[in-house]
Amino acid sequence: MSGLVRAAWRLVGATAAGRGRAGRALSQAGTGTGGGGGGAEGGGSGSGSREAVERLVRAHPVVVFMKGSPAQPLCGFSNAVVQILRLHGVEDYRAHDVLQDPDLRQGIKNYSNWPTIPQVYLNGEFVGGCDILLQMHQNGDLVEELKKLGIRSALLDAEKEKDQDKK
Repeated sequence: MSGLVRAAWRLVGATAAGRGRAGRALSQAGTGTGGGGGGAEGGGSGSGSREAVERLVRAHPVVVFMKGSPAQPLCGFSNAVVQILRLHGVEDYRAHDVLQDPDLRQGIKNYSNWPTIPQVYLNGEFVGGCDILLQMHQNGDLVEELKKLGIRSALLDAEKEKDQDKK
């Protein structure tokens, strides 16, 4: 594991413990509505409406709502998500910069009932934020979830090469 991911894991672990959040399995991830503004509740057609967010999360097998872009993440947690996806060789995904659209920023929080950004969706299903993705990366669940999407994790190839080098 790279030093960046290790450092991010320490940082995220402390933050997650501080706010009392526990990781949720993919099948347990919430998709209920939350309260509070941002145009997401009225069912309108704005960028933060439930319908608009639903279209975005279902538009591609891997979708990330983040601060900044994959080329230039604007927070450490968004950067950690991008780095984890890179480690697994996931390059084809949709990233949405919530800093460019306050309605979308609130709308995605309402949609997932998850208060923080970044948020990761696999096959239209909410996975969680940076802490959850890091946990899935560490315990091998991310490799399995990517496999379900038809994405072979680059870490499997790296492990295979490592084993062949030992022989």
